[in-house]
Amino acid sequence: MQSKTIGPFTLLDAAPTPVSFREEILAGLAASPKWLPAKYFYDRTGSRLFEEICDLAEYYPTRTELAILRASAGEMAAAVGERPLLVELGSGSGLKTRLLLAALKDPAAYVPVDIAREELIAQAALLTDLFPSLELLPVCADYTEPFQLPLARRRTPNVCFYFPGSTIGNLEPPVAIGLLNHLRRLADGPCKLLLGVDLKKDPARLQAAYDDARGITAAFNLNLLVRINRELAGDFVLSSFRHKALYNDRAGRIEMHLVSTAAQTAHVGGQAFKFAEGESIRTEHSYKYLVPEVASLARQAGFEVRQSWMDPEKLFGVLLLHAD
Repeated sequence: MQSKTIGPFTLLDAAPTPVSFREEILAGLAASPKWLPAKYFYDRTGSRLFEEICDLAEYYPTRTELAILRASAGEMAAAVGERPLLVELGSGSGLKTRLLLAALKDPAAYVPVDIAREELIAQAALLTDLFPSLELLPVCADYTEPFQLPLARRRTPNVCFYFPGSTIGNLEPPVAIGLLNHLRRLADGPCKLLLGVDLKKDPARLQAAYDDARGITAAFNLNLLVRINRELAGDFVLSSFRHKALYNDRAGRIEMHLVSTAAQTAHVGGQAFKFAEGESIRTEHSYKYLVPEVASLARQAGFEVRQSWMDPEKLFGVLLLHAD
């Protein structure tokens, strides 16, 4: 992990290398069925498109979670306790984080962890201006892989991880359990986890959220092929693929696919990949949960659900988990 001083803060950089990006993309395209890691959506264009998605009428998760935070950030902060080290996984634009940081009592430091380096640096700079007395320790890393926590100047036994946005749904349940176990090891003692969870609901509402009328989600999905073409000398023809979102009722998850509209061959990194007409690449899945299902998953990693906050329609939940 490399350290880089950028203005008033130091960035710890453990971002995936171009080699690992190439290897994961090639492995996913060679699989049957084909798939691509959703974490690679977030280049500069992808991050911008996702911010647009969050403002769409159909995409309820962001505004619903924000409403929960605006109504209950004080209660959440009281439950987290005094002088916490707040470690956020997938910090993104940081809007929800700013609400939480403003409510926390004397936070020791804030550690945003994100794979999108430019977005991470930009948000750290903004938070430096908004919270000048708060120590910021940004880490550029894939949080699903092992990484180390930077040492804060003010030591504290109160470690709280923050994983908003229902991103835990993007992980297969065994991977989610593995991540929770990794968080416990990082804390090296008792810790808390403030977790955003998209709750199970009408599949039609879910599909609309992932297939908006303006086509922003489709552009976000197709941008992954644009990135592959640019960074891995790919020759995907974007007009020969279409975005598709569906709810997999058996698995309890929404899925996003890129569907080939014709029999074709695409080349990436010097390798050829054949597509039949109608064959798809799964680019993302997002599990939806009931609170007892989250509690069951958490217990397998040594966490217990202690408190929860939900919107009136019970579309979304923010849960506080403890690990002793």
